Amino acid sequence: MSGVCGCCGALRPRYKRLVDNIFPEDPEDGLVKANMEKLTFYALSAPEKLDRIGAYLSERLSRDVARHRYGYVCIAMEALDQLLMACHCQSINLFVESFLKMVRKLLESDKPSLQILGTNSFVKFANIEEDTPSYHRSYDFFVSRFSEMCHSGYEDPDIRTKIRMAGIKGLQGVVRKTVNDELQANIWDPQHMDKIVPSLLFNLQSGERTESRSPSPLQASEKEKESPVELTERCFRELLGRAAYGNIKNAVTPVLMHLDNHSLWEGKTFAVRCFKIIMYSIQSQHSHLVIQQLLGHLDANSKNSATVRAGIVEVLLEAAAIAASGSVGPTVLEVFNTLLRQLRLSVDYELTGSYDGSTNIGTKIIKAHEERQLQEAVIRTIGSFANTLPTYQRSEVMLFIMGKIPVPGIHLTLPSSDSGPEGTRMIQVMLLKSLVQVTAGFQTTNMLTALPSSFLEPLLSFSLTEDPEVRLLVLQILLSLIDRHENRPKFANMSSISDISVLKLKVDKCSRQDNLFMKKHAQQLYRHIYLGCKEESSGREHYETLFALLGLLSVELANEEVVVDLIRLALALQDLALSTDEALPVYNRCAVHALVAAYLNLICQLTTVPAFCQHIHEVIEVRQKESPYLLPEAVFVDSPKLHSSLDKVEGSVLFLQSKITESLGGSGYNTERLATPYVPQYTDEDRLSKRKSIGETISLQVEVESRNSPEKEERTPAEEITFETLKNAIVDSVGMEEQERERRRQVVEKFQKAPFEEIAAHCGARATQLQSKLNQIFEITIRPPPSPSGTISSGYGQSQSRSVPIYEMKFPDLCVY
Repeated sequence: MSGVCGCCGALRPRYKRLVDNIFPEDPEDGLVKANMEKLTFYALSAPEKLDRIGAYLSERLSRDVARHRYGYVCIAMEALDQLLMACHCQSINLFVESFLKMVRKLLESDKPSLQILGTNSFVKFANIEEDTPSYHRSYDFFVSRFSEMCHSGYEDPDIRTKIRMAGIKGLQGVVRKTVNDELQANIWDPQHMDKIVPSLLFNLQSGERTESRSPSPLQASEKEKESPVELTERCFRELLGRAAYGNIKNAVTPVLMHLDNHSLWEGKTFAVRCFKIIMYSIQSQHSHLVIQQLLGHLDANSKNSATVRAGIVEVLLEAAAIAASGSVGPTVLEVFNTLLRQLRLSVDYELTGSYDGSTNIGTKIIKAHEERQLQEAVIRTIGSFANTLPTYQRSEVMLFIMGKIPVPGIHLTLPSSDSGPEGTRMIQVMLLKSLVQVTAGFQTTNMLTALPSSFLEPLLSFSLTEDPEVRLLVLQILLSLIDRHENRPKFANMSSISDISVLKLKVDKCSRQDNLFMKKHAQQLYRHIYLGCKEESSGREHYETLFALLGLLSVELANEEVVVDLIRLALALQDLALSTDEALPVYNRCAVHALVAAYLNLICQLTTVPAFCQHIHEVIEVRQKESPYLLPEAVFVDSPKLHSSLDKVEGSVLFLQSKITESLGGSGYNTERLATPYVPQYTDEDRLSKRKSIGETISLQVEVESRNSPEKEERTPAEEITFETLKNAIVDSVGMEEQERERRRQVVEKFQKAPFEEIAAHCGARATQLQSKLNQIFEITIRPPPSPSGTISSGYGQSQSRSVPIYEMKFPDLCVY
């Protein structure tokens, strides 16, 4: 019988004999290398046999797995790996099918060692670049199985870590194998991404929890290689780095869903880490796609808790900082529109106390302090986005935000909310804070384009409101826009120092554009500074900011004419502080005196006129001795030292207009203008803006004179419509209707009963009158074109024109359209 068996064995195909020979009698001896070399040589020599070799190895491996002979299983997989690495012929596809079948068999096993063995073999296969494409290969099972391994809950923590790492490596292998091959299954499909991305995020999150336990340095160094966190992050970065433009959405959406499902927005840390990885990994030109998805997700969660929305906004803040100029993308205003909408919703939620505007039982009640934190986060994010924009786009954003603010007297369309006047005020404050962020660090060479009338006029109207917080925000915005040489911090402390060179101010020559800007808007700025000093609710911060504004105007935008006007304004402010008609509190009057002293001390040293400087320093010295409460060092401190009465402020402690005019006149300044006291021009804007409540702002007011009349400097005051006016109008309208009806009746009767000659004469007179008027118009408007030689003089001294009036000229047909 042994002879018969030997004979049958000899009749077996050669490839089977070669495969059998690589297996030793004792599996612990490992693969028989000499025989493995023979098998490899045979496979290379006869590539058409490769698929049969693979099928037979697969058959043996299946049998060994079923019989729990795991030593032979390892040998079979090693042989498959070596054959796979060695052979790159056209028949490799059929061999790969057998190989993947064996890997699948191992991954389906319950033994962790076989799962890891199968994964390692798959990773080796994934790194091979195949010469021929495959049209029918599917990796769905491997995506599902590797994702499942990433979530392994094996009892032994060491084995659990190994299984999870194997799953991560497997997913990395699937991505590498399929991402660049158009013939393979599209790994970017949602069905695959919804498994791959959450598996990676789960291990990143698990790694954070493990790291938070703070192991000892020795333990950390031993387990560093075994930790799946670094491997996960590397795999996640590789996945995102390979994402093309059309695949970004499918890659980011599962991240958003994972953070939602596991309530990870509220902690912020993990969400920020995830999106930092995303923003640093994807191609920079695709950054705006991620930003748009985050904005859309923020809108989708607009009725979620404030902590969730704040988490999304914080992520947006970090993402915008990383993406820099590419973060906003083509839809610049849409980004800011979304953020401003969230700001407005947050204000409504805070004031109404619920997300649906009602207080029914079962309504989710919100916390005001959480909404405040969200609002601050949104404002910071708006600033972060604005810092990534070029100057021209930032100007557009400023105009866009200004258009959203309910401005007194200009656009009275208030947000559709139930929050009332307080909500409107809060929205004004929040949007102005957003403007402060947007204008921070704003640099421009042309103030006219950076600050158009459509932006400046609504902004300045806020400086006339009675709300001190709103006025202060407006002043801060103006400072940011005017300061182009970083001089603003140098005016932070108001003082009357004798040498301003220690401030190291950067003074540049005023450009032509700056001169045009001041010519157009200077009077507006002066008037609002004057009225700002006049406000009873102004505090220390307001006066310090007004001083900084005066200082920046002097350094950044001042020519000779502007310097004269600013000195006139300072003297007018001194008169304001001396006046008893305004009934200003003692502190405000002292503050205005101190402001004037500090500013005149600054401007006199900038003009470098000795006589002017001498007069200012003399007055300051007298004040230091006799009236220190009129200087900034005594007023703008935590505990100001004020005098009980300012009735005796006169004489040598005051700056004299006559002396200043005399000293500056000798240096070429316009003495006539200097000698003319500054008087602010009050307009309807003041009356519209000056209000105690938003209800007074929305009042019916009618302009009698057109706004665009350039001839008249003084405008006719607007007629205010009261109840009596409306009542009289209604009564008068009844009488007017009767008169109109009577007039029509008489005209109809005349045409019915009057003779034809009378009617013809009446119409002819009207036609003659019309013709005479037309002739007059033609004579006035139509002038002959100038002749090179002027006019021809007739013998009687009269001049005759060489040209014919246009309406009498005959043009060729081709010239007539």
